[in-house]
Amino acid sequence: MKFVDEATIDISAGHGGAGCVSFRREKFIPFGGPNGGDGGRGGSVWAVADRNINTLIDYRYARRHDAKNGEPGRGSDQFGAASPDIELRMPVGSMISDFETGELLVELLEHGQREILAKGGDGGFGNMHFKTSTNRSPRQKTPGWPGEAKKLKLELRVLADVGLLGMPNAGKSTLISAISNARPKIADYPFTTLHPNLGVVRVGPERSFVVADIPGLIEGASEGAGLGHQFLRHLQRTRLLLHIVDAAPFDESVDPVVQARAIVAELKKYDPALHAKPRWLVFNKLDMVPEDQREARVKDYVRRLRYKGPVFSISALARDGLQPLVERIWHQVAEHQRPEPEPDARFDTAVAADGK
Repeated sequence: MKFVDEATIDISAGHGGAGCVSFRREKFIPFGGPNGGDGGRGGSVWAVADRNINTLIDYRYARRHDAKNGEPGRGSDQFGAASPDIELRMPVGSMISDFETGELLVELLEHGQREILAKGGDGGFGNMHFKTSTNRSPRQKTPGWPGEAKKLKLELRVLADVGLLGMPNAGKSTLISAISNARPKIADYPFTTLHPNLGVVRVGPERSFVVADIPGLIEGASEGAGLGHQFLRHLQRTRLLLHIVDAAPFDESVDPVVQARAIVAELKKYDPALHAKPRWLVFNKLDMVPEDQREARVKDYVRRLRYKGPVFSISALARDGLQPLVERIWHQVAEHQRPEPEPDARFDTAVAADGK
């Protein structure tokens, strides 16, 4: 199924039914009085969070959603029937904004959460509503109130505790498949991942966290290079970012340090708040580096990046070094409050003192 994380829809609630002017007319009851009923309420439009849905594709093709109008009132004291509401089921993590103003209206964060998007109009009053001791045969009625109509922008941001960040082919998909039951597409060419993947990592009984893998970033993503910034929104709700660095690139002319700085620069251009999140360095593909050179290579990369935070050396393919990483992540995520990053636990885009 195609992954869609943005859509625009038009919704309109139903109008209320009009009131009725009617009088009771029966044999031997010449002055029966008014008996025109009120109109029924128009249907409302609701948004419902559903954890069984993971994409907005239904709203990419079905863009108009209209609730029905309420029935008009009738004689013999009959009120019009109210129209049923309609529910729009959306993935957990959906954000609903006004298309014209950009104002955030609703954020669906829990399964079963139900929020009103457009309220149906109330029904009009029939003439029995205007009966008084001095006005015994009223001929007034009111039309139904109109329902709300809106144009909405839908945006999906997946709910995950940990986000994987890195260049294409850094091994993010291999890592998420090694530590969770997620089975993303894995191949030996860039941009294998074309949409976000979620995986649940189970550390032990009642100990688990959710990891999000997004398509790789490259330098110039802010100008649309590669897949651009379009999937970075899915990392905005994470508590921790794992920056996956390819420690053994196929092309010897490629410098992992330069690539790492380029990704951080793109992250900062997109959202300073996302750039400020705790970010750990994970050097992957260490199985492709001679064992006697691994420690020195990692230390050299860390020195040039001037990074002082947690560093992990792993091989996702060989399943080497994953258990300490998973345990450390779980202890970080288990803290309920989102930790603030330490100033020295991040590296910026500045060139190191050695000029590399």
